[in-house]
Amino acid sequence: MTLLDTGTCLDHYQINRLVARGGMASIFHATDLRSGRPVAIKVPHLEAESDPVFFERFQREIAIGQKVDHPGVIKVSANHSASSVYMVMEWAEGRPLRAILASEGRLTRERSARIALAICDALECLHGNGVVHRDLKPENILVDLNDGIKIIDFGIAYSADSRRLTFGRLSQLMGSVDYISPEQVKGKRGDQRSDLYALGVMFYEMLTGRVPFNGANLFSIMNDRVVNDPMPPREIDPEISPQLQEIIYRALERDPKERYANAREFAWDLRHQDQVAVEDRTELVNWKKRKSPMARTVLSYVLLGLIPVLIFGLLLFVARRA
Repeated sequence: MTLLDTGTCLDHYQINRLVARGGMASIFHATDLRSGRPVAIKVPHLEAESDPVFFERFQREIAIGQKVDHPGVIKVSANHSASSVYMVMEWAEGRPLRAILASEGRLTRERSARIALAICDALECLHGNGVVHRDLKPENILVDLNDGIKIIDFGIAYSADSRRLTFGRLSQLMGSVDYISPEQVKGKRGDQRSDLYALGVMFYEMLTGRVPFNGANLFSIMNDRVVNDPMPPREIDPEISPQLQEIIYRALERDPKERYANAREFAWDLRHQDQVAVEDRTELVNWKKRKSPMARTVLSYVLLGLIPVLIFGLLLFVARRA
């Protein structure tokens, strides 16, 4: 595991403090000694540096951060003179949306819509550049004091510029269980509409203080979104307007073809809530009819999704033995 002490110099950067430590990398607050500006430095743990899958993902994350230029997407600086493997990012003030939800439970309708709209604007830029995040969740959204946002952590993002796909553990392949789309549960890669589904889940959570789908374990949570409908947000909080509820339902459509086609459509509805036509949905009644668990069915979806992982692992094994 990488562990840098306070005051350590890494090329032109002075390490100030550890900010976060994950399973594969740690993030430090640092100072660029050339400009005096604060930066964030992501340093892989020693055991991760030798993992070719992680290394390829790390390089992809750097490429995405340098390619996409939007105030709502964390920016990565070019660092051609690096003496070791690390990533230099802009320092972004703010708290993870997860921390805000943990302290406040639920957000006001106005603030929820404002944050969701900011995320839509950032996603429009990402998707326009051929990037799908694939792991949107409150932990990966930084919110500042003015409700400006930064989308972070592109570790499992898909980029159209990438020549090949990489796979890893189940959670890395599909994203976080509470926010993955039904098509991802079924083993499909997902596209920009999968990101919009994840945003729909977060919007539901911001408005109600809970996620729309739950269960006793990973498989029952995945099963719930595949076969059941969520409790209508207005059942939890009657002050939520029918229009806001309709926006959530459009984002959470089980069939991606019925979902918002792009972030611009999602944003338009958020900006023009008074013009959102409210449908007479069967979901408003059928949500009480909970279908029985289908652990075996969901497990089959997961196993199908893992087939590429096994193939990639076999090819990697053969390549190393050659």
